[in-house]
Amino acid sequence: MVAKNQHCYNEVMIAFLSGQILEKTQQFLIVVQGGVGYKVFVTPKSLEAAVGDQVKLYTYLKSSDDGQTLFGLPDFASLQFFELLITVTGVGPKVALAILSASSVDMLSEAIANQDSAIFTRISGVGNKTAEHIIIELKSKMATLPMTEAGGSTDVFDGLIGLGYNSREVREVVQKIDRSKPTEQQLKEALKLLGK
Repeated sequence: MVAKNQHCYNEVMIAFLSGQILEKTQQFLIVVQGGVGYKVFVTPKSLEAAVGDQVKLYTYLKSSDDGQTLFGLPDFASLQFFELLITVTGVGPKVALAILSASSVDMLSEAIANQDSAIFTRISGVGNKTAEHIIIELKSKMATLPMTEAGGSTDVFDGLIGLGYNSREVREVVQKIDRSKPTEQQLKEALKLLGK
């Protein structure tokens, strides 16, 4: 029974973190939530915040034999792109974070659509071969990303998480709704899908 509980614990994913910055370096923040400090590797955008500031991060937890590492992204679209990047051959979480640190999701998406590898090869750790893999493997998957200019998807995600829904099912539902609609209608549509 103990082993079963331990297995369930290992499957827990931290998808969102909101708290106060206790410490910061050039690579990570220590964010306090509920009296617990989380070490989160973040993009330069998140590092602009000062110690003592409140921060909200969409997170990805990587578990390996060496332990667990938490990566934080400033918005839901960045998290979705990050999760797509790490499915690519030769791209791990640290390289994915470096890519998102160098350019916006919109610019990276455009580069993939135009098969422009230069935006990727100028990033440390990304060679020509990896850049080609990113373009080839992600071109067909780009439609699954929430469009940042449409707005609403991040608000809908936050709202549903706030209502107590599981982050994994919320992500799936957010991808299915019509993101061209106003946020309120998106939320209603998402709640309808979650209610099935």
